[in-house]
Amino acid sequence: MSSSPTPPALEGNAASESDGLAVDAGLKPAGPTPSQSRFQVDLVTEAAGAAAAAAHDKSPNSDASTIPTNDKATPVADGADGAGGDEGKSRFRVVNFADPSEAGSPLDAGPAEGLQNGDTVMSETSLHSSTGGQHHYHYDTHTNTYYLRTFGHNTIDAVPNIDFYRQTAAPLGEKLIRPTLSELHDELDKEPFDDGFANGEELSPAEEAAAKEAAESKGVVKFGWIKGVLVRCMLNIWGVMLFIRMSWIVGQSGIVLSCLIVLMATVVTTITGLSTSAIATNGFVRGGGAYYLISRSLGPEFGGSIGLIFAFANAVAVAMYVVGFAETVVELLAGVDALMTDQLNDIRIIGTITVILLLGISVAGMEWEAKAQIFLLFVLITAIINYFIGSFITVKSKESYGFFGYDSAIMMENMGPDFRGETFFSVFSIFFPAATGILAGANISGDLADPQLAIPKGTLLAILVTGIVYLGVAISTGACIVRDATGSLNDTVSSMFMANCTDAACKMGYDFSSCKDPKTPCQYGLQNDFQVMSIVSGFGPIITAGIFSATLSSALASLVSAPKVFQALCKDNIYPGLSMFAKGYGKNNEPLRGYILTFCIALAFILIAELNIIAPIISNFFLASYALINFSVFHASLANSPGWRPSFKYYNMWVSLAGAILCCGVMFVINWMAALLTNTIVMGLYIYVSYKKPDVNWGSSTQALTYHQALTHTLHLSGVEDHIKNFRPQCLVMTGYPNSRPALLNLVHSFTKNVGLMICGHVRTGSRRPNFKELAADHSRFQRWLLRNETKAFYTPVFADDLRQGTQYLLQAAGLGRLRPNTLVFGYKNDWRDGDMMNVETYINMIHDAFDFQYGAVILRLKEGLDVSHIQGQDELLSSQEKTSAVKDVVVSIDMSKDSDGDSSKLSSKATSLQNSPAVQKDEDDDGKAPTQPLLGKDKKSPSMPLNVSDQRLLEASQQFQKKQGKGTVDVWWLFDDGGLTLLIPYLLINKKRWKDCKIRVFIGGKINRIDHDRRVMATLLSKFRIDFSDITVLGDINTKPKKESITAFEDMIEPYRLKEDDMEQEAAERLKNSEPWRITDNELELYRAKTNRQVRLNELLKEHSSTANLIVMSMPLARKGTVSSALYMGWLEVLSQDLPPILLVRGNHQSVLTFYS
Repeated sequence: MSSSPTPPALEGNAASESDGLAVDAGLKPAGPTPSQSRFQVDLVTEAAGAAAAAAHDKSPNSDASTIPTNDKATPVADGADGAGGDEGKSRFRVVNFADPSEAGSPLDAGPAEGLQNGDTVMSETSLHSSTGGQHHYHYDTHTNTYYLRTFGHNTIDAVPNIDFYRQTAAPLGEKLIRPTLSELHDELDKEPFDDGFANGEELSPAEEAAAKEAAESKGVVKFGWIKGVLVRCMLNIWGVMLFIRMSWIVGQSGIVLSCLIVLMATVVTTITGLSTSAIATNGFVRGGGAYYLISRSLGPEFGGSIGLIFAFANAVAVAMYVVGFAETVVELLAGVDALMTDQLNDIRIIGTITVILLLGISVAGMEWEAKAQIFLLFVLITAIINYFIGSFITVKSKESYGFFGYDSAIMMENMGPDFRGETFFSVFSIFFPAATGILAGANISGDLADPQLAIPKGTLLAILVTGIVYLGVAISTGACIVRDATGSLNDTVSSMFMANCTDAACKMGYDFSSCKDPKTPCQYGLQNDFQVMSIVSGFGPIITAGIFSATLSSALASLVSAPKVFQALCKDNIYPGLSMFAKGYGKNNEPLRGYILTFCIALAFILIAELNIIAPIISNFFLASYALINFSVFHASLANSPGWRPSFKYYNMWVSLAGAILCCGVMFVINWMAALLTNTIVMGLYIYVSYKKPDVNWGSSTQALTYHQALTHTLHLSGVEDHIKNFRPQCLVMTGYPNSRPALLNLVHSFTKNVGLMICGHVRTGSRRPNFKELAADHSRFQRWLLRNETKAFYTPVFADDLRQGTQYLLQAAGLGRLRPNTLVFGYKNDWRDGDMMNVETYINMIHDAFDFQYGAVILRLKEGLDVSHIQGQDELLSSQEKTSAVKDVVVSIDMSKDSDGDSSKLSSKATSLQNSPAVQKDEDDDGKAPTQPLLGKDKKSPSMPLNVSDQRLLEASQQFQKKQGKGTVDVWWLFDDGGLTLLIPYLLINKKRWKDCKIRVFIGGKINRIDHDRRVMATLLSKFRIDFSDITVLGDINTKPKKESITAFEDMIEPYRLKEDDMEQEAAERLKNSEPWRITDNELELYRAKTNRQVRLNELLKEHSSTANLIVMSMPLARKGTVSSALYMGWLEVLSQDLPPILLVRGNHQSVLTFYS
């Protein structure tokens, strides 16, 4: 709601001040209505009257900040003091309705009526100028307004607030937008810039939707650490193994090795628990459990691959646990001869009924599922207590089954191993799945009230409690039950034989020696009876109930975990085809579709009813998740990102790495084939997600480590001197906007891709003040354009007064350390004769500057031109590829001159929206043109006008380096030794896929009488450089005088630019030369007549020998700075390169870039 009008009481006393706007402390308002903000902003006039000065002196808030909202001042209401003053300039008065400094309202007094603490009132404050600023709506749950009195003064500068750091609306609080830097810093008459989000702060659409659903949901059930994590983890870890396999493990391994097995498994799970705690406390955790933790740490590639198999593993685990439950029920039915059909089909029938009931509990809601878990935990704990109580009660009838109560002789006998067809690692592999389940709490992280507290506390305590119980059961069963028993009361020995006994059973009066005969195996004892704990327990059926509880609770936990993880995965749209499962229902956003899918997968495996092959694969899936969670912590710590600061401090990166290695080792111990299959699936999904490149940015440790490594390697590289063997062309390419000169961009990219650095330099000039925020926005937008077009380059724009100054900035500052450009590349200035010759002076001086900075220089000339930015109606526009939340997508389309390829600075920032027809528009500020992305294809939907012939040719020429070059030649005219750059560039080109069918032909200058000798010398040099060539041509007639018509054409071309000092007075000639330094003097023309003729003659030779070449690479003629005028040098370049195929004029910095030494 907007601020209410100023009350009359305040209007009558509104006083303007010249240096600040204060609240009239002497005024007590009648009291605001509940709808009014705590303060409101009104337009007032500025006056320097005595009344205002007096008010200023009296006011304790006289230094309150002014708030810009409008460019025009509005007169105050009638009767206001100071109304006769001059009109103000965008000044405002801040009217505070509940000023604690007012009379009768001391600082410690309570708030005014209607302004109770805790109320949430929305205030609208327009912080933008009249040019169309946005309105921000602010909330504050602590006071009645968002922009408060900061340190006793009215200001829009805000104090630190947690709500600024929220990503979006959330149940825990509202998202507030702090005042942007522009709103606080920019001049009053300037339109504030929409800063948008900071890097990585914006949410993906899926996260926004999830947060919105969370914000809108009412009465959401959230669990604490006991019900949400501890109970679930304990139920999952205490599986069937506790009751039907733990005793057998002790029989096989003995007490010592059994405890070692439990401790080894506990070490793995404890390290993983610590790692999970570290990740879970490094920021707010949403739903998705293991998938969320891994994906936000390692990125979508690992997260997406592990999330899919983890969800699948949980779904199949439901079938495992349900089949375990069904098998126990069928055994009971078989014991009373009550089978419905046969055992296998009975398992299927009971399993199907069970999973349907479990699905009903899950779909009923998390609250019902949590109540069921509490009940099952109660049954399970009762069963465990029942066993321990029974172990202290010795019953004569149980002795024949091997239970004699606690006895040191039995304990000593069972201390060592007695492997029968097993090994230590095979027994370990059977036990380890019992230790999994530590992520049961983390998997429902979205349903926890405080995941950061609950996950570490509940998970680690569950590991501790379950580990102690497993150890207790191992020691207990080993101390009171013998390994073999017949179950017959008649197998007793007399007292006289007991004196010669060696085994514990014999000392107790029983002879179980018949069990050692393989032909007559016994059915009881630790080694033989899986249900021996039922015999020991005080009341046997409670153990059976415990088995039921363990299986059903684990099945229920997996049935809830799988859909939750899968839903989180689908919301992130990692796999686009699965997005239908992202939808949630009800107040808890229940993934009903995910429940149905999990049910179907579980039912399919229940009907198979043969899980001996699937079980180890599932264990490996879980272990792969554990390994990646551990690796995530190591990776995040190694990356040393400032964002990695978990509040849980009890972790160590090396311990986490050891945990990851342990998990991988355990995977191969359990089943090496299953481990290989798991790794293959993970890698396959990783490659798929990497290839699809999902458009997400979660600030993963992969990004942090990449930065860390890049920084480290760049610094390391800076400490090593360059070597000729490692030289690579690192090009600063003056492209302007990257899509405005595609031929230049594509050709340079062809020889720098995966070889050297490429920086797209862009000098922006204009009459207005530089808009640096716009520059930053363009930088981000065009860098993304380069990435989307798979161009490995960096876009670097600068503001400068002119093109030369901007190029000097780039020559000095572009790059970092050894990653700095060493070659300046720009387009030939085709229109140099059409415009202001001072632009030619600037253009030629750029070449001189490059050499001054020890750069090489490369100029590309296409006879059709390079700049396509003035062409309308292309197939794809830049803005169609850009989807940013902070910056409006624009298509810039300005028509300036036909061709100005050398000038990358005169590019407009005026934009037309994508919806408008791309008609030619003129920018009143910048006198240049701006690009759209050129493509040959015609888009029927585009409102483009038919292209004229020249533009059509220009478009076709601009695309020629994107296509595969057929069989042809790259002609290298290596006339002057510049260090080898003229030869290196074509060599790099023909090694690329598009140019591999082209052959290098080398042309050199020589003398008529030693052509064969010069050819052999050059062939020897090229062979030493290991550069393949198809032909070497020695030009013996290079110094022959050119044709007369060629010389005449050159003289006619330069005629308008001659000074002709012989035809005027010396003083007038000097004045003209000073004002127009590009003019050619008669003396200069005569002095360089021979060099001029050489350029004309070379053009004739080029037309004779290289008119059909795919590309000509030629030594660029040099002009001595301060001696050769710009117009003459430009004339040389023009006459040398005119009417030819694409030509590269190259001049290195005369330092060797090729060597034949190893």
